[in-house]
Amino acid sequence: MRRVHLEVHGWVQGVAFRAHTVREARALGLAGWVRNRSDGSVEIVAEGDELALERLRDWCREGPPAARVTRLDERWLDHIGDVGPFTIRYT
Repeated sequence: MRRVHLEVHGWVQGVAFRAHTVREARALGLAGWVRNRSDGSVEIVAEGDELALERLRDWCREGPPAARVTRLDERWLDHIGDVGPFTIRYT
């Protein structure tokens, strides 16, 4: 079990990136959350099987069809277990 913190940059807000991320993460059996940031990026914290996290990260490099990802920052961490079912955060 691992944790990954992702910051997705580009044209990633207003294109249903969060909703698609929730669907992808849940399909992969991951816990965590996704939210829009005030700088126009999308932030994701996910926990689970490392292979599933890698698949989510790889999906984030493209995102949904309307998105245009220009940069993906990732930080790998130890599993903490402080997140529940994958959701959208609004704060």
